[in-house]
Parts: sequence; C-alpha cells; structure tokens
Amino acid sequence: MRQGRRVFSLNYLFASFFGALMIASAFAYFNYRFSQYKFIDFRDWIYWEKSDIFVPKYDKYTVIVYSSNMQNMDKILKKVDKSKHILAVDLYQKRRENSKNVIYVTTGMNGLLKFIQRFHIMEVPSVFRIVKQRDLKYKQDSMIRTIQ
Repeated sequence: MRQGRRVFSLNYLFASFFGALMIASAFAYFNYRFSQYKFIDFRDWIYWEKSDIFVPKYDKYTVIVYSSNMQNMDKILKKVDKSKHILAVDLYQKRRENSKNVIYVTTGMNGLLKFIQRFHIMEVPSVFRIVKQRDLKYKQDSMIRTIQ
C-alpha cells in the first residue's frame, strides 16, 4: 500500500464494472442491429422458375413461403396484396407456371433449408417483403407474418 491508496479501491472496482458494461452493451447492440436485417443474394442462392434460373427484375417483392402439398395458393393470394410483385417459394418444390404478378420459384433441399434458417420461417404460409439493395442483393423489409 502506498500513501492512502488501497489496491482494491472503489475507483478500480467502478472502472472495471464500467469497462465490462461498455463491452457487453456494444456486443448486445451489434447483435440486435444486425439480426434485424436478413439479406438474400440471388448470385449465391439459385432459384428456379419452371426450367429457367430466376433472376429478379423488380426492386421490391412480397415473398410468400408456402407448401403446395398443404395449402391452396389461390386462397393464400386472396389474403395478400396482388398489386405488388409476388415471389412464391414452394417448400414442396412443385413447379408451376407464373401468373401476372406471381413468380413461382423452387430450389433444392439445401437451398430451402438455408432459406428457412436465414429468415426463421416457423410456420407456413408466411409472408414478408424484400427490397433491392444493389445488383442481386435484397434485404428483408418487413416482419415475417403467418397468413391465417
């Protein structure tokens, strides 16, 4: 001990606590900020529409995740705004003809698993929006909600 200073003084204790609090809050903010935004890059993930590779043409899509084995797509489309371009991802992987504003896409099992994991799809049919960031990279623009 030197003149009146203890090794474990309150200043050292508060400085350590404050430093740990700053590190924990920076980590929590980083996780919160970047867990909000989910990205999809159509250069890395291959989707098929009938026999052609899907290349996005529009800046915004409404994504519907459904299973053609379980749900009737016509009933689902009645509950979604059809004025916007719809990208329908079929988990059953049945290939359908595109309609006016609906683009039906499928992918392999690995692609579906990555998609489900990336966007945390828990129930089908689900719907959310994606918006173009640059080139073929799109960002999730809305919360994922289940269609009843």
